[in-house]
Amino acid sequence: QAQVTESGGASVQAGGSLTLSCHHPPHYVHMTWFHQPVGLEREGVASIRTGTDNTAYRDSVKGRFSISRVSDNTMYLQMNSLKSEDTGIYFCAGTRKDVVGWQRWDRGYYDSWGQGTQVVVSS
Repeated sequence: QAQVTESGGASVQAGGSLTLSCHHPPHYVHMTWFHQPVGLEREGVASIRTGTDNTAYRDSVKGRFSISRVSDNTMYLQMNSLKSEDTGIYFCAGTRKDVVGWQRWDRGYYDSWGQGTQVVVSS
């Protein structure tokens, strides 16, 4: 069974940029990047609906992060103007479900997850 795989995590200086990649099985309807700082809960930061490419961002990353898809099995997260609080593990999550009233930041909504890729931003 094809899996979700993230890559691109690295250590960077504050103010720098990174691009994370997510390779995943095709035909997901909703995909989201989740961020988990050390010792804290995982929370969604950028989400995309694949049919319309409609995107949404958590306030903390608006204007700095950009989620995009280049094919039916590849998604990116462009991260600019990185801050120390962006440090953590980034997970790619997807689902083929399309439920009325779905909550894009609800971890329980997604049924496919990668193992994560680590980002460290030093000031």
